[in-house]
Amino acid sequence: MMMKRTFLAAAVAFALSAAGLSPGLALDAPNGKVVLTVTGGITQTNAPSAAVFDMDMLEAIPSRQGTMETPWTEGKVTFEGPLGSALLDAVGAKGTKLRVTAINDYVSEIPVEDFRKHAVILATRKDGKPMSVREKGPLFVIYPFDLDPTLYNEVYFGRSVWQVKAINVE
Repeated sequence: MMMKRTFLAAAVAFALSAAGLSPGLALDAPNGKVVLTVTGGITQTNAPSAAVFDMDMLEAIPSRQGTMETPWTEGKVTFEGPLGSALLDAVGAKGTKLRVTAINDYVSEIPVEDFRKHAVILATRKDGKPMSVREKGPLFVIYPFDLDPTLYNEVYFGRSVWQVKAINVE
């Protein structure tokens, strides 16, 4: 009987996956302090109507490192963190817009296309060290200014939210 239930559960999960759907609570639960909450149009959750991440979970997502100049730093610095596109994949994001909210409740709207088209990172580290709130951390949306100099303008500066605490997919 137990083997039959296990097989049935696996078959349902496979069928949902093949259909592009997924059962809720597919992400592991965080073990540490939650630093990011993703809500809205997502199919992968680990909390009621949300995907919550601690730092270890974020650092396990495929990432990128880029050395660049930014308007907020002196000289070239190296940012590292999960790719925005990989984060969207991890939560099964379905939408066209992201409402990114900072700790101080500043909100910026970012087209989902930005995360898909550009190698945007949700930086967790600067020059190899975790970023404190004072250093615009713990999470900072960083566009790939090192790969595409045309992004170095006010439009993308306004979308480069620091001290990120939440993302709502719309």
